[in-house]
Amino acid sequence: MVEDIDKMEEKKDNLEKKKIILSGIQPTGKFHIGNLIGAIKNWVLLQEQYDCFFSIVDLHSLSIRQEPSQLRKNTLELAAMLLASGIDPDKSVLFVQSHVPAHTQLAWILNCNAQMGELHRMTQFKDKAAKNPDNVNVGLFTYPVLQAADILLYNADLVPVGEDQKQHLELTRDIAIRFNHYYPNTFKIPEPYIPPLGARIMNLQEPTKKMSKSDDNEKATIYLTDGDAEIKNKIKRAVTDAGTDILYRDDKPGIKNLMTLYSIASGLAYDEIENQFAGKGYAEFKSVVAEAVANYVSPIRAKYEEIRADKKKLEEIIFKGAEKAKIVANRTLYKVYRKVGLYGF
Repeated sequence: MVEDIDKMEEKKDNLEKKKIILSGIQPTGKFHIGNLIGAIKNWVLLQEQYDCFFSIVDLHSLSIRQEPSQLRKNTLELAAMLLASGIDPDKSVLFVQSHVPAHTQLAWILNCNAQMGELHRMTQFKDKAAKNPDNVNVGLFTYPVLQAADILLYNADLVPVGEDQKQHLELTRDIAIRFNHYYPNTFKIPEPYIPPLGARIMNLQEPTKKMSKSDDNEKATIYLTDGDAEIKNKIKRAVTDAGTDILYRDDKPGIKNLMTLYSIASGLAYDEIENQFAGKGYAEFKSVVAEAVANYVSPIRAKYEEIRADKKKLEEIIFKGAEKAKIVANRTLYKVYRKVGLYGF
């Protein structure tokens, strides 16, 4: 494994070095079509242009109480789904966060360089604390520092961020800049990577809300493990709007959402869809959308089931990814240990 990394490093010296991207996803809830379209399809494209580290951030999920057996199950299922969706372990490093101890080891050093006031200003802490008043734990408070360790360990040039993570990336940058002031030339300062504006998949029952894997109403969400019949039934029962016209407009959120799903599944532009269904009713439209989306999800589900059935091979992939990640992460960690004066490094 060390030889593999050395060869990679040697190759980079001889060629123009690719920029490094780090991104993570929590193993909580079931994976749905919005996750696929909103994030993972973009990850698949990124691995062709960048050196990518994709982490299943199971430690982060512990800031909310988890059922242990379910968390273990979710972790393997998420790994299988990422692979089924196009993440290539020969092009990217796919690993489980807890398999690389350097994440928590660096987090302690960064905790000692983060300020209480900075963490108090994190809006996600306030939001999650309000939602879980019986479990406002220290991990929830220091969550952004562990996230900073995730990023800085791999000398990430770029970090894909949505609106809800911009503040955390700014904190990462602030901590890194402060650390570099006292211990020069330690951390690369990461920049945000703003993905191309992609389609937003909305709740099938409340189309003004984003589709969510934590939604209590399963009819609102298309999971990638849903069977064809289940997908079709959910779409046929999806909430639509007043009138009968099939138009891509903000004042028709239900139809707009179904048109988005159909566009993704069929490759048709919105004006082409409008022309296809001019003068036709919602029932016919929903039937065609249901068929197209079921056909779109089916090969991903089949690939997922194949990967998930071979537990030994799946574990080999994520364990090998962790070994690759450890080499890069430990190199950074030991550098930090030397800088701060810890003996033996």
